[in-house]
Amino acid sequence: MSCVRIAMWSGPRNISTAMMRAWENRSDVQVWDEPLYPLWLSRTGTKHPGHEVVLEQQQSDLDATDVIRRLGSSPHGVGIFYQKHMAHHLSHDLTGEWMLHARHALLVRRPDRVLASLLARYPEATVQDTGLPQQVALISRLDELGVALPPVIDADDVLVAPEVMLRCLCQALDVPWDEAMLQWPPGKRGSDGSWAPWWYDRVWESTCFGPPREDNPKIPEAHQATLRKCQQLYEQLSEFRLRPQKG
Repeated sequence: MSCVRIAMWSGPRNISTAMMRAWENRSDVQVWDEPLYPLWLSRTGTKHPGHEVVLEQQQSDLDATDVIRRLGSSPHGVGIFYQKHMAHHLSHDLTGEWMLHARHALLVRRPDRVLASLLARYPEATVQDTGLPQQVALISRLDELGVALPPVIDADDVLVAPEVMLRCLCQALDVPWDEAMLQWPPGKRGSDGSWAPWWYDRVWESTCFGPPREDNPKIPEAHQATLRKCQQLYEQLSEFRLRPQKG
């Protein structure tokens, strides 16, 4: 069985873990939750919630050479190897050949909703913590490597029409559609990273996507400049959003 490697590049609070649940619920998929996060925490010294636990429990993920090797591997008996990435965890030395043989996609979301959720858990968050600058840079890096423009999927589009958008995503990634992606059992997973207790409480309660939020979160004045910059980057990425074909 040949294995398709999918690298989904997101920012935090973008329904990225729910998206991972959708893929993991397929019988042909193995997932890897934020492969570069422990290494990023170690390198940057960022004091995210639970960072000490992550660095202690996931020491095997602190060897960059080994992580890159595993990113380019094909787990035995697996049809799809789904890698849930945060774009801001990627540094230039971690890019390279493994990316040539993966199918990439970007997951974005309205910046006000991202910031409202992120600031509640990490009040020091800046533009760089949203992953948006890195997603824009990633498109350029993939182009340098000769990789085609990756599909961009908007989280709110998924919440409004899960089946429609997931079908579009599967088509864009050239993998078969599977209805198992629409629902999953609640609870924890062995595949969840050691940071899950600080970030995944709502996902543990979930069984499907949606419904979408309808409010307009208020971002504190101190973070309005961050919001404006994020909005510019989001609009730049949104030009490439997947949209269902009519007819």
